[in-house]
Amino acid sequence: MAVGASAITAVPPQRNFLGILGAKPLPKKGVTSVARARARGASTVPMRPSAASHWGVVGVMAILANAIGRLAPIAAEPFRYGGLAPLHWASYAATIAAFAYVEGYKAFQLKFSPLVVSRAFTLGPQGGRATALRSVLAPFYSMGLFHATRKRKVISWTISLAVIVIVGVVKRLPYPWRSIVDAGVVAGLTWGVTSIGWIYVKAIGGSLPNVSTELPPK
Repeated sequence: MAVGASAITAVPPQRNFLGILGAKPLPKKGVTSVARARARGASTVPMRPSAASHWGVVGVMAILANAIGRLAPIAAEPFRYGGLAPLHWASYAATIAAFAYVEGYKAFQLKFSPLVVSRAFTLGPQGGRATALRSVLAPFYSMGLFHATRKRKVISWTISLAVIVIVGVVKRLPYPWRSIVDAGVVAGLTWGVTSIGWIYVKAIGGSLPNVSTELPPK
């Protein structure tokens, strides 16, 4: 009896309890990500991008880069023409900081950029969503403008239309306030383009964003 008791106590409590339930203990720290995935029952096959995936991401980045190219010269006008009071320069710096955080970090890096990359990857060999139309219009598909949940389409189209309206309003602002606002927009868009590129490079390396692709049922 003593031997039996010592045999029981030699088994770690957690393993003994899990053994009673018929479960296996999770891998400890130091095991590979593949082993962790297997322990969770997840697929260990990494998603691979396709030409359509590349086009989707690069296309969105090109759209944003085009906007940066058009706004940057206006944002730089105070450095060429001058005439700004200390209040204007303070507003210039504050606007850049605010847009970089709210638009660049909060909106792009945390939400929009991961969405674009995740949806682009669904056009890959293992994504199961590639069609001729979606591949051709991959940038707009990746932005969630079509073939998305109703909520995503409403959000994506509302933001797109709102940007058009805001651009029209900002164009009517007098100097230097238009330059001040455009400087903030350029900062936010630049952060956005950079975050999309960085997240995409990480995804190609096997680290896909952990966000919903907001796709409708097949």
